[in-house]
Amino acid sequence: MKKFFLLLMLVVPVCGMACTNLIVSRGASADGSTFITYAADSHTRYGQLRHSPAADHAPGEMLALYDYGSLRYRLSIPQAPHTYNVVGFINEHQLAIGETTWGGRAELEHGNEQGIDYGNLIYVALQRAKNCREAIVVMDELTRAYGYASGGESFSIADPNEVWIFEIIDKGEEKGAVWVARRVPDGFVCGHANQARITTFPQEPSKFKKNAKNVAISSRHIDLIDRPEVECVYSYDVVSFARKMGWYSGSDAAFSFADTYNPLTFSGLRACEARVYSMFNRVADGMKRYEKYAMGDASAERLPLWIQPSHKLSLNEVMSLMRDHFEGTPMDMTKDEGAGPFHCPYRWRPMDFEVDGVKYIHERAISTQQTGFSFVAQCRRWLPSKLGGVLWFGVDDTYSTCYCPVYCGATQIPICFEEGNGSMSQYSSTAAFWLFNRVSNFCYLRYDLMIQDVVKVQQELEQTFMREEAAHADRWAQTENEARLVGELNRFSNQKAETMMRRWAELDQLLLMKYIDGNVKFEKDGKIETTETGVVRFPQQPPYPEWFLRRIVESNGDVLRER
Repeated sequence: MKKFFLLLMLVVPVCGMACTNLIVSRGASADGSTFITYAADSHTRYGQLRHSPAADHAPGEMLALYDYGSLRYRLSIPQAPHTYNVVGFINEHQLAIGETTWGGRAELEHGNEQGIDYGNLIYVALQRAKNCREAIVVMDELTRAYGYASGGESFSIADPNEVWIFEIIDKGEEKGAVWVARRVPDGFVCGHANQARITTFPQEPSKFKKNAKNVAISSRHIDLIDRPEVECVYSYDVVSFARKMGWYSGSDAAFSFADTYNPLTFSGLRACEARVYSMFNRVADGMKRYEKYAMGDASAERLPLWIQPSHKLSLNEVMSLMRDHFEGTPMDMTKDEGAGPFHCPYRWRPMDFEVDGVKYIHERAISTQQTGFSFVAQCRRWLPSKLGGVLWFGVDDTYSTCYCPVYCGATQIPICFEEGNGSMSQYSSTAAFWLFNRVSNFCYLRYDLMIQDVVKVQQELEQTFMREEAAHADRWAQTENEARLVGELNRFSNQKAETMMRRWAELDQLLLMKYIDGNVKFEKDGKIETTETGVVRFPQQPPYPEWFLRRIVESNGDVLRER
Protein backbone atom coordinates (compact mmCIF):
# COMPACT_ATOMS: atom_id res chain seq x y z
CA MET A 1 0.00 0.00 0.00
CA LYS A 2 2.83 2.41 0.78
CA LYS A 3 4.35 1.88 -2.64
CA PHE A 4 0.95 2.34 -4.32
CA PHE A 5 0.38 5.76 -2.73
CA LEU A 6 3.93 6.84 -3.50
CA LEU A 7 3.62 5.83 -7.13
CA LEU A 8 0.41 7.82 -7.50
CA MET A 9 2.04 10.88 -6.04
CA LEU A 10 5.05 10.59 -8.31
CA VAL A 11 3.37 9.92 -11.62
CA VAL A 12 0.69 12.63 -11.53
CA PRO A 13 2.14 15.71 -13.24
CA VAL A 14 2.11 19.10 -11.58
CA CYS A 15 1.62 22.35 -13.40
CA GLY A 16 4.24 23.53 -15.84
CA MET A 17 3.76 27.02 -17.23
CA ALA A 18 1.55 29.86 -16.04
CA CYS A 19 1.32 29.68 -12.25
CA THR A 20 1.26 32.39 -9.58
CA ASN A 21 2.85 32.43 -6.10
CA LEU A 22 2.67 34.88 -3.20
CA ILE A 23 5.09 34.62 -0.26
CA VAL A 24 4.25 36.20 3.11
CA SER A 25 6.80 36.33 5.93
CA ARG A 26 5.81 35.87 9.56
CA GLY A 27 6.22 39.57 10.37
CA ALA A 28 3.95 40.54 7.48
CA SER A 29 1.00 38.43 8.63
CA ALA A 30 -1.65 39.48 11.11
CA ASP A 31 -1.35 36.41 13.34
CA GLY A 32 2.33 35.51 12.94
CA SER A 33 1.74 32.75 10.39
CA THR A 34 3.86 32.36 7.31
CA PHE A 35 2.00 31.89 4.03
CA ILE A 36 2.71 30.81 0.51
CA THR A 37 0.09 30.62 -2.22
CA TYR A 38 0.12 28.67 -5.46
CA ALA A 39 -2.25 28.59 -8.43
CA ALA A 40 -1.50 25.66 -10.74
CA ASP A 41 -2.78 26.91 -14.09
CA SER A 42 -2.96 24.58 -17.06
CA HIS A 43 -5.58 23.63 -19.62
CA THR A 44 -4.83 19.96 -18.95
CA ARG A 45 -4.34 20.09 -15.16
CA TYR A 46 -6.83 18.15 -13.05
CA GLY A 47 -7.44 19.39 -9.53
CA GLN A 48 -6.71 16.74 -6.93
CA LEU A 49 -4.69 16.37 -3.75
CA ARG A 50 -1.71 14.02 -3.62
CA HIS A 51 -0.73 12.18 -0.46
CA SER A 52 2.40 10.27 0.53
CA PRO A 53 2.32 8.76 4.03
CA ALA A 54 5.34 8.82 6.32
CA ALA A 55 7.40 5.64 5.96
CA ASP A 56 10.59 3.87 7.00
CA HIS A 57 12.71 2.39 4.23
CA ALA A 58 15.13 -0.50 4.27
CA PRO A 59 18.76 -0.12 3.13
CA GLY A 60 18.98 -0.56 -0.62
CA GLU A 61 15.37 0.44 -1.28
CA MET A 62 15.06 2.64 -4.38
CA LEU A 63 12.63 5.39 -5.34
CA ALA A 64 11.53 5.47 -9.00
CA LEU A 65 11.02 8.97 -10.38
CA TYR A 66 8.73 9.70 -13.33
CA ASP A 67 8.76 12.98 -15.23
CA TYR A 68 5.87 15.22 -14.20
CA GLY A 69 5.15 16.39 -17.72
CA SER A 70 5.55 13.29 -19.86
CA LEU A 71 5.15 10.64 -17.12
CA ARG A 72 8.22 9.00 -18.64
CA TYR A 73 10.48 7.08 -16.28
CA ARG A 74 13.59 9.11 -15.49
CA LEU A 75 15.70 7.42 -12.88
CA SER A 76 15.72 5.67 -9.53
CA ILE A 77 17.46 7.05 -6.46
CA PRO A 78 18.13 5.52 -3.03
CA GLN A 79 15.31 6.04 -0.55
CA ALA A 80 15.93 8.02 2.61
CA PRO A 81 15.81 5.94 5.80
CA HIS A 82 12.64 7.82 6.76
CA THR A 83 10.29 9.97 4.71
CA TYR A 84 7.71 12.40 6.08
CA ASN A 85 3.96 12.58 5.58
CA VAL A 86 3.23 14.82 2.59
CA VAL A 87 -0.21 16.26 1.83
CA GLY A 88 -0.17 18.02 -1.51
CA PHE A 89 2.57 20.62 -1.21
CA ILE A 90 3.09 20.59 2.57
CA ASN A 91 4.60 18.02 4.91
CA GLU A 92 3.99 17.09 8.54
CA HIS A 93 6.67 19.56 9.73
CA GLN A 94 4.88 22.49 8.06
CA LEU A 95 7.38 22.74 5.23
CA ALA A 96 5.49 23.97 2.15
CA ILE A 97 6.73 24.47 -1.41
CA GLY A 98 5.12 26.01 -4.51
CA GLU A 99 6.50 26.89 -7.95
CA THR A 100 6.18 28.85 -11.17
CA THR A 101 7.93 27.98 -14.43
CA TRP A 102 9.81 30.52 -16.52
CA GLY A 103 11.82 28.38 -18.92
CA GLY A 104 14.84 30.60 -19.39
CA ARG A 105 17.35 31.03 -22.18
CA ALA A 106 16.60 29.52 -25.58
CA GLU A 107 20.13 28.11 -25.68
CA LEU A 108 19.16 25.78 -22.81
CA GLU A 109 15.78 24.84 -24.24
CA HIS A 110 16.88 21.34 -25.23
CA GLY A 111 18.74 20.89 -21.97
CA ASN A 112 19.99 17.85 -20.17
CA GLU A 113 17.60 14.92 -20.50
CA GLN A 114 19.24 13.21 -17.57
CA GLY A 115 18.39 14.05 -14.00
CA ILE A 116 15.59 14.98 -11.66
CA ASP A 117 12.80 17.26 -12.86
CA TYR A 118 11.35 20.18 -10.93
CA GLY A 119 8.21 18.37 -9.77
CA ASN A 120 10.15 15.52 -8.20
CA LEU A 121 12.56 18.07 -6.75
CA ILE A 122 9.62 19.50 -4.80
CA TYR A 123 8.21 16.23 -3.59
CA VAL A 124 11.47 14.55 -2.67
CA ALA A 125 12.42 17.68 -0.70
CA LEU A 126 9.07 17.56 1.11
CA GLN A 127 9.64 13.90 1.95
CA ARG A 128 13.14 14.51 3.33
CA ALA A 129 13.34 18.04 4.80
CA LYS A 130 11.87 19.63 7.92
CA ASN A 131 12.36 23.31 7.10
CA CYS A 132 13.32 25.77 4.36
CA ARG A 133 17.06 25.49 4.90
CA GLU A 134 17.00 21.70 4.86
CA ALA A 135 14.92 21.81 1.66
CA ILE A 136 17.56 23.96 -0.03
CA VAL A 137 20.23 21.46 0.97
CA VAL A 138 18.17 18.54 -0.37
CA MET A 139 17.57 20.32 -3.69
CA ASP A 140 21.25 21.12 -4.04
CA GLU A 141 22.29 17.55 -3.22
CA LEU A 142 19.78 16.05 -5.66
CA THR A 143 20.74 18.24 -8.62
CA ARG A 144 24.47 17.75 -8.00
CA ALA A 145 24.16 14.00 -7.62
CA TYR A 146 21.66 13.24 -10.38
CA GLY A 147 21.47 16.32 -12.57
CA TYR A 148 18.56 18.66 -13.23
CA ALA A 149 16.29 17.96 -16.19
CA SER A 150 13.91 20.96 -16.14
CA GLY A 151 14.27 24.57 -17.21
CA GLY A 152 13.91 27.75 -15.20
CA GLU A 153 11.82 27.55 -12.05
CA SER A 154 11.02 29.78 -9.10
CA PHE A 155 10.14 28.00 -5.86
CA SER A 156 8.34 29.44 -2.84
CA ILE A 157 9.51 27.69 0.33
CA ALA A 158 7.91 28.21 3.75
CA ASP A 159 8.19 26.81 7.25
CA PRO A 160 6.68 28.20 10.47
CA ASN A 161 9.59 30.62 10.92
CA GLU A 162 10.88 31.64 7.50
CA VAL A 163 9.98 32.03 3.84
CA TRP A 164 12.43 31.83 0.92
CA ILE A 165 12.43 32.31 -2.83
CA PHE A 166 14.63 29.81 -4.69
CA GLU A 167 15.35 30.18 -8.43
CA ILE A 168 17.04 27.53 -10.53
CA ILE A 169 17.83 26.70 -14.15
CA ASP A 170 19.47 23.76 -15.86
CA LYS A 171 22.94 23.90 -17.45
CA GLY A 172 22.02 22.50 -20.83
CA GLU A 173 24.18 19.55 -21.72
CA GLU A 174 26.16 19.87 -18.49
CA LYS A 175 25.03 17.99 -15.43
CA GLY A 176 23.45 19.96 -12.60
CA ALA A 177 21.96 23.42 -12.23
CA VAL A 178 22.74 26.99 -11.26
CA TRP A 179 20.56 28.64 -8.66
CA VAL A 180 20.10 31.35 -6.04
CA ALA A 181 17.98 31.21 -2.86
CA ARG A 182 17.13 34.26 -0.75
CA ARG A 183 15.27 34.54 2.53
CA VAL A 184 12.44 37.04 2.34
CA PRO A 185 13.09 39.60 5.12
CA ASP A 186 10.71 39.39 8.06
CA GLY A 187 7.87 41.85 7.63
CA PHE A 188 8.00 41.67 3.82
CA VAL A 189 6.06 39.90 1.07
CA CYS A 190 7.38 38.51 -2.20
CA GLY A 191 5.85 36.95 -5.29
CA HIS A 192 6.63 35.36 -8.63
CA ALA A 193 4.65 34.46 -11.73
CA ASN A 194 6.59 32.72 -14.52
CA GLN A 195 9.44 35.26 -14.63
CA ALA A 196 12.74 35.01 -12.74
CA ARG A 197 12.81 37.73 -10.08
CA ILE A 198 16.15 37.58 -8.24
CA THR A 199 18.47 40.15 -9.78
CA THR A 200 21.69 41.01 -7.89
CA PHE A 201 22.29 39.24 -4.60
CA PRO A 202 24.84 39.37 -1.78
CA GLN A 203 27.80 37.09 -2.38
CA GLU A 204 30.01 35.21 0.02
CA PRO A 205 32.38 37.23 2.21
CA SER A 206 35.83 35.87 3.00
CA LYS A 207 34.67 34.94 6.50
CA PHE A 208 31.81 35.37 8.93
CA LYS A 209 32.01 38.55 10.92
CA LYS A 210 30.76 39.03 14.45
CA ASN A 211 27.10 40.05 14.54
CA ALA A 212 26.98 39.74 10.74
CA LYS A 213 23.60 39.97 9.05
CA ASN A 214 22.40 39.03 5.59
CA VAL A 215 25.33 36.70 5.10
CA ALA A 216 25.59 34.88 1.77
CA ILE A 217 27.25 31.51 1.19
CA SER A 218 27.91 29.48 -1.92
CA SER A 219 27.01 25.82 -2.26
CA ARG A 220 30.61 24.97 -1.42
CA HIS A 221 29.83 26.05 2.14
CA ILE A 222 26.21 24.91 2.29
CA ASP A 223 26.95 23.12 5.56
CA LEU A 224 26.82 26.61 7.14
CA ILE A 225 23.23 27.21 6.06
CA ASP A 226 21.84 26.50 9.55
CA ARG A 227 23.40 29.73 10.83
CA PRO A 228 20.51 32.22 11.18
CA GLU A 229 22.58 35.06 9.74
CA VAL A 230 22.77 33.24 6.39
CA GLU A 231 20.05 34.79 4.24
CA CYS A 232 21.32 34.00 0.75
CA VAL A 233 22.69 30.77 -0.71
CA TYR A 234 23.74 30.18 -4.31
CA SER A 235 25.44 27.59 -6.48
CA TYR A 236 29.17 28.19 -6.57
CA ASP A 237 29.20 28.45 -10.39
CA VAL A 238 26.14 30.64 -10.90
CA VAL A 239 28.31 33.48 -12.24
CA SER A 240 31.16 31.49 -13.77
CA PHE A 241 28.76 29.35 -15.81
CA ALA A 242 27.23 32.49 -17.31
CA ARG A 243 30.71 33.77 -18.15
CA LYS A 244 31.64 30.49 -19.79
CA MET A 245 28.50 30.60 -21.92
CA GLY A 246 29.29 34.17 -22.99
CA TRP A 247 26.19 35.64 -21.33
CA TYR A 248 27.94 37.84 -18.78
CA SER A 249 31.24 39.74 -18.59
CA GLY A 250 30.80 42.22 -15.72
CA SER A 251 31.86 42.05 -12.09
CA ASP A 252 30.58 39.37 -9.75
CA ALA A 253 28.91 42.00 -7.55
CA ALA A 254 26.88 43.38 -10.48
CA PHE A 255 25.70 39.97 -11.66
CA SER A 256 21.91 39.66 -11.99
CA PHE A 257 20.50 36.14 -12.02
CA ALA A 258 17.19 37.14 -13.62
CA ASP A 259 18.68 39.39 -16.29
CA THR A 260 21.21 36.74 -17.26
CA TYR A 261 19.14 33.57 -17.22
CA ASN A 262 15.68 34.96 -17.99
CA PRO A 263 16.02 38.34 -19.76
CA LEU A 264 12.86 40.44 -19.69
CA THR A 265 10.58 40.53 -22.71
CA PHE A 266 7.26 42.28 -23.25
CA SER A 267 5.37 39.07 -22.44
CA GLY A 268 7.55 38.49 -19.38
CA LEU A 269 6.46 41.89 -18.12
CA ARG A 270 2.84 42.06 -19.20
CA ALA A 271 1.83 38.44 -18.67
CA CYS A 272 4.06 37.62 -15.69
CA GLU A 273 5.49 40.54 -13.71
CA ALA A 274 2.12 42.27 -14.02
CA ARG A 275 0.56 39.62 -11.79
CA VAL A 276 3.13 40.27 -9.06
CA TYR A 277 2.53 43.99 -9.46
CA SER A 278 -1.20 43.50 -9.01
CA MET A 279 -0.65 41.63 -5.72
CA PHE A 280 1.80 44.25 -4.46
CA ASN A 281 -0.51 47.07 -5.55
CA ARG A 282 -3.29 45.72 -3.34
CA VAL A 283 -1.23 45.55 -0.13
CA ALA A 284 1.12 48.54 -0.25
CA ASP A 285 1.01 52.24 -1.00
CA GLY A 286 3.11 53.87 -3.72
CA MET A 287 3.02 50.96 -6.15
CA LYS A 288 1.69 53.02 -9.05
CA ARG A 289 5.27 54.05 -9.81
CA TYR A 290 5.77 50.51 -11.19
CA GLU A 291 2.67 50.51 -13.39
CA LYS A 292 4.50 51.26 -16.65
CA TYR A 293 6.90 48.42 -15.95
CA ALA A 294 4.02 46.02 -15.34
CA MET A 295 2.39 47.11 -18.57
CA GLY A 296 5.43 46.15 -20.61
CA ASP A 297 7.90 49.06 -20.46
CA ALA A 298 11.27 47.47 -19.67
CA SER A 299 12.86 50.92 -19.33
CA ALA A 300 10.53 51.89 -16.47
CA GLU A 301 11.37 51.48 -12.79
CA ARG A 302 11.70 47.80 -12.00
CA LEU A 303 9.38 46.08 -9.55
CA PRO A 304 11.33 45.15 -6.39
CA LEU A 305 11.84 41.52 -5.39
CA TRP A 306 9.89 42.09 -2.17
CA ILE A 307 7.99 44.92 -0.49
CA GLN A 308 6.79 45.82 2.98
CA PRO A 309 2.98 45.87 3.02
CA SER A 310 1.18 48.87 4.50
CA HIS A 311 -0.61 46.55 6.93
CA LYS A 312 -0.29 42.98 8.15
CA LEU A 313 -2.17 40.44 6.09
CA SER A 314 -4.85 38.13 7.43
CA LEU A 315 -5.54 34.66 6.10
CA ASN A 316 -8.69 35.95 4.42
CA GLU A 317 -6.77 38.71 2.67
CA VAL A 318 -4.09 36.33 1.46
CA MET A 319 -6.85 34.24 -0.08
CA SER A 320 -8.34 37.34 -1.69
CA LEU A 321 -5.02 38.27 -3.28
CA MET A 322 -5.30 35.11 -5.35
CA ARG A 323 -8.64 36.40 -6.65
CA ASP A 324 -7.62 39.14 -9.00
CA HIS A 325 -8.44 40.34 -12.52
CA PHE A 326 -6.28 43.50 -12.36
CA GLU A 327 -9.15 45.41 -10.79
CA GLY A 328 -8.16 49.01 -10.11
CA THR A 329 -5.47 49.10 -12.82
CA PRO A 330 -5.55 50.03 -16.53
CA MET A 331 -5.45 46.27 -17.25
CA ASP A 332 -8.76 45.61 -15.45
CA MET A 333 -10.28 42.67 -17.32
CA THR A 334 -13.83 43.49 -16.21
CA LYS A 335 -13.83 46.87 -17.99
CA ASP A 336 -12.85 46.53 -21.65
CA GLU A 337 -15.19 45.31 -24.38
CA GLY A 338 -13.53 41.92 -24.33
CA ALA A 339 -15.48 41.33 -21.12
CA GLY A 340 -18.68 41.40 -23.15
CA PRO A 341 -22.02 42.76 -21.99
CA PHE A 342 -21.83 40.86 -18.69
CA HIS A 343 -18.30 41.90 -17.68
CA CYS A 344 -16.75 38.44 -17.78
CA PRO A 345 -13.06 38.87 -16.84
CA TYR A 346 -11.86 35.89 -18.88
CA ARG A 347 -10.51 35.59 -22.41
CA TRP A 348 -10.38 32.29 -24.23
CA ARG A 349 -6.99 31.33 -25.58
CA PRO A 350 -4.77 32.00 -27.44
CA MET A 351 -3.66 35.08 -25.52
CA ASP A 352 -2.25 36.91 -28.54
CA PHE A 353 -4.09 37.91 -31.70
CA GLU A 354 -3.62 40.08 -34.78
CA VAL A 355 -5.96 42.55 -36.46
CA ASP A 356 -5.05 44.40 -39.68
CA GLY A 357 -1.40 43.45 -39.23
CA VAL A 358 -1.21 44.83 -35.67
CA LYS A 359 -0.48 42.42 -32.81
CA TYR A 360 -2.41 42.55 -29.54
CA ILE A 361 -2.66 40.52 -26.35
CA HIS A 362 -5.30 39.48 -23.87
CA GLU A 363 -4.34 40.08 -20.25
CA ARG A 364 -3.10 37.22 -18.10
CA ALA A 365 -4.46 37.77 -14.60
CA ILE A 366 -4.00 35.76 -11.39
CA SER A 367 -7.56 34.43 -11.58
CA THR A 368 -7.92 32.46 -14.78
CA GLN A 369 -10.33 29.88 -16.12
CA GLN A 370 -7.80 27.08 -16.59
CA THR A 371 -6.63 26.70 -12.99
CA GLY A 372 -6.46 23.04 -12.00
CA PHE A 373 -6.03 23.72 -8.29
CA SER A 374 -4.71 26.37 -5.95
CA PHE A 375 -3.84 26.62 -2.29
CA VAL A 376 -2.90 28.89 0.55
CA ALA A 377 -0.39 27.13 2.81
CA GLN A 378 -0.49 28.45 6.37
CA CYS A 379 2.32 27.57 8.83
CA ARG A 380 1.95 28.41 12.55
CA ARG A 381 4.93 28.10 14.88
CA TRP A 382 2.91 28.25 18.11
CA LEU A 383 1.03 25.00 17.40
CA PRO A 384 2.16 21.37 17.21
CA SER A 385 3.47 20.76 13.70
CA LYS A 386 0.81 18.35 12.47
CA LEU A 387 -1.86 20.79 13.59
CA GLY A 388 -0.03 24.02 12.77
CA GLY A 389 0.25 23.53 9.03
CA VAL A 390 -2.95 23.93 7.00
CA LEU A 391 -3.27 23.59 3.24
CA TRP A 392 -6.32 25.67 2.33
CA PHE A 393 -7.04 23.84 -0.90
CA GLY A 394 -9.35 24.68 -3.77
CA VAL A 395 -9.96 23.57 -7.34
CA ASP A 396 -10.70 25.46 -10.56
CA ASP A 397 -10.70 29.26 -10.98
CA THR A 398 -9.39 30.98 -7.83
CA TYR A 399 -12.08 33.67 -7.96
CA SER A 400 -14.91 31.18 -7.72
CA THR A 401 -13.29 28.40 -5.70
CA CYS A 402 -13.72 27.66 -2.01
CA TYR A 403 -10.62 27.04 0.10
CA CYS A 404 -11.11 23.99 2.28
CA PRO A 405 -8.75 23.27 5.23
CA VAL A 406 -6.63 20.11 5.03
CA TYR A 407 -4.03 19.65 7.77
CA CYS A 408 -0.41 18.80 7.07
CA GLY A 409 -0.68 15.97 9.59
CA ALA A 410 -3.72 14.43 7.89
CA THR A 411 -3.44 10.84 6.74
CA GLN A 412 -6.74 10.73 4.84
CA ILE A 413 -7.63 12.88 1.85
CA PRO A 414 -11.28 14.00 1.45
CA ILE A 415 -12.98 11.94 -1.25
CA CYS A 416 -13.76 15.02 -3.35
CA PHE A 417 -10.02 15.78 -3.67
CA GLU A 418 -8.76 12.20 -3.74
CA GLU A 419 -6.45 10.94 -6.48
CA GLY A 420 -8.22 8.70 -8.94
CA ASN A 421 -11.61 10.34 -8.34
CA GLY A 422 -12.15 11.44 -11.93
CA SER A 423 -9.69 12.97 -14.36
CA MET A 424 -9.63 15.48 -17.20
CA SER A 425 -11.12 12.78 -19.42
CA GLN A 426 -13.40 11.09 -16.87
CA TYR A 427 -16.28 12.88 -15.15
CA SER A 428 -16.99 12.10 -11.50
CA SER A 429 -20.03 13.40 -9.67
CA THR A 430 -18.14 13.18 -6.35
CA ALA A 431 -15.07 15.13 -7.52
CA ALA A 432 -14.78 18.76 -6.45
CA PHE A 433 -13.04 19.63 -9.71
CA TRP A 434 -16.05 18.77 -11.84
CA LEU A 435 -18.64 20.30 -9.51
CA PHE A 436 -16.74 23.57 -9.29
CA ASN A 437 -16.25 23.65 -13.05
CA ARG A 438 -19.99 23.13 -13.57
CA VAL A 439 -20.64 26.24 -11.50
CA SER A 440 -17.87 28.45 -12.89
CA ASN A 441 -18.50 27.61 -16.53
CA PHE A 442 -22.20 28.36 -16.14
CA CYS A 443 -21.28 31.68 -14.49
CA TYR A 444 -19.22 32.72 -17.50
CA LEU A 445 -22.52 33.07 -19.44
CA ARG A 446 -23.85 35.93 -17.28
CA TYR A 447 -20.91 36.64 -15.05
CA ASP A 448 -21.71 39.98 -13.44
CA LEU A 449 -24.90 38.71 -11.80
CA MET A 450 -24.11 35.04 -11.21
CA ILE A 451 -20.69 35.56 -9.62
CA GLN A 452 -22.39 37.47 -6.80
CA ASP A 453 -24.28 34.33 -5.81
CA VAL A 454 -21.06 32.31 -5.95
CA VAL A 455 -19.03 34.73 -3.85
CA LYS A 456 -21.80 34.86 -1.24
CA VAL A 457 -21.60 31.09 -0.71
CA GLN A 458 -17.81 31.09 -0.99
CA GLN A 459 -17.45 33.66 1.77
CA GLU A 460 -20.09 31.98 3.92
CA LEU A 461 -18.16 28.69 3.79
CA GLU A 462 -14.65 30.08 4.12
CA GLN A 463 -15.49 32.35 7.03
CA THR A 464 -17.18 29.44 8.82
CA PHE A 465 -14.22 27.15 8.12
CA MET A 466 -11.75 29.72 9.45
CA ARG A 467 -13.72 30.34 12.64
CA GLU A 468 -14.18 26.65 13.32
CA GLU A 469 -10.57 25.79 12.51
CA ALA A 470 -9.24 28.47 14.87
CA ALA A 471 -11.51 27.31 17.69
CA HIS A 472 -10.58 23.66 17.25
CA ALA A 473 -6.86 24.42 16.93
CA ASP A 474 -6.73 25.97 20.40
CA ARG A 475 -8.41 22.91 21.90
CA TRP A 476 -6.50 20.31 19.88
CA ALA A 477 -3.16 21.90 20.79
CA GLN A 478 -3.63 20.38 24.25
CA THR A 479 -4.00 16.84 22.88
CA GLU A 480 -1.11 14.67 24.04
CA ASN A 481 -2.09 11.52 22.16
CA GLU A 482 -0.77 11.97 18.62
CA ALA A 483 -2.92 9.23 17.10
CA ARG A 484 -6.02 10.86 18.58
CA LEU A 485 -4.91 14.25 17.22
CA VAL A 486 -4.41 12.87 13.70
CA GLY A 487 -7.85 11.27 13.90
CA GLU A 488 -9.40 14.63 14.79
CA LEU A 489 -7.55 16.34 11.91
CA ASN A 490 -8.77 13.75 9.43
CA ARG A 491 -12.36 14.02 10.64
CA PHE A 492 -12.38 17.82 10.56
CA SER A 493 -10.97 18.08 7.03
CA ASN A 494 -13.33 15.42 5.72
CA GLN A 495 -16.35 17.04 7.35
CA LYS A 496 -15.53 20.47 5.95
CA ALA A 497 -15.01 19.01 2.47
CA GLU A 498 -18.37 17.23 2.68
CA THR A 499 -20.06 20.44 3.84
CA MET A 500 -18.46 22.33 0.95
CA MET A 501 -19.55 19.78 -1.65
CA ARG A 502 -23.12 19.68 -0.33
CA ARG A 503 -23.42 23.46 -0.28
CA TRP A 504 -21.84 23.80 -3.74
CA ALA A 505 -24.26 21.26 -5.19
CA GLU A 506 -27.11 23.36 -3.80
CA LEU A 507 -25.54 26.44 -5.41
CA ASP A 508 -25.24 24.60 -8.72
CA GLN A 509 -28.96 23.80 -8.66
CA LEU A 510 -29.95 27.30 -7.59
CA LEU A 511 -27.97 28.94 -10.39
CA LEU A 512 -29.63 26.75 -12.99
CA MET A 513 -33.13 27.51 -11.69
CA LYS A 514 -32.47 31.21 -11.18
CA TYR A 515 -30.68 32.05 -14.45
CA ILE A 516 -32.03 29.56 -16.99
CA ASP A 517 -32.58 30.97 -20.51
CA GLY A 518 -31.19 34.40 -19.71
CA ASN A 519 -33.90 35.22 -17.20
CA VAL A 520 -33.30 36.15 -13.57
CA LYS A 521 -35.89 34.67 -11.24
CA PHE A 522 -36.67 36.24 -7.89
CA GLU A 523 -34.87 34.38 -5.12
CA LYS A 524 -34.58 34.69 -1.36
CA ASP A 525 -32.40 32.66 0.98
CA GLY A 526 -31.62 30.13 -1.72
CA LYS A 527 -35.26 29.54 -2.68
CA ILE A 528 -36.98 30.61 -5.91
CA GLU A 529 -39.92 32.84 -5.02
CA THR A 530 -43.45 31.86 -6.00
CA THR A 531 -46.91 33.35 -5.67
CA GLU A 532 -49.28 32.26 -2.92
CA THR A 533 -50.62 29.61 -5.32
CA GLY A 534 -47.14 28.19 -6.01
CA VAL A 535 -46.61 29.74 -9.44
CA VAL A 536 -43.12 31.06 -10.09
CA ARG A 537 -43.05 34.85 -10.21
CA PHE A 538 -42.41 36.22 -13.67
CA PRO A 539 -38.64 36.67 -13.91
CA GLN A 540 -36.62 39.81 -14.36
CA GLN A 541 -35.07 40.31 -17.80
CA PRO A 542 -32.16 42.73 -17.40
CA PRO A 543 -31.40 44.40 -20.77
CA TYR A 544 -28.02 44.47 -22.45
CA PRO A 545 -25.98 47.58 -21.57
CA GLU A 546 -26.36 50.53 -23.94
CA TRP A 547 -22.78 50.37 -25.23
CA PHE A 548 -23.36 46.78 -26.34
CA LEU A 549 -26.62 47.66 -28.05
CA ARG A 550 -24.84 50.43 -29.90
CA ARG A 551 -22.28 47.92 -31.20
CA ILE A 552 -25.14 45.76 -32.45
CA VAL A 553 -26.66 48.73 -34.26
CA GLU A 554 -23.32 49.73 -35.76
CA SER A 555 -22.72 46.25 -37.15
CA ASN A 556 -26.25 45.21 -38.16
CA GLY A 557 -28.59 48.12 -37.57
CA ASP A 558 -30.00 48.20 -41.10
CA VAL A 559 -31.29 44.66 -40.71
CA LEU A 560 -32.60 45.03 -37.17
CA ARG A 561 -34.18 48.50 -37.41
CA GLU A 562 -37.96 48.63 -37.02
CA ARG A 563 -39.87 49.77 -40.07
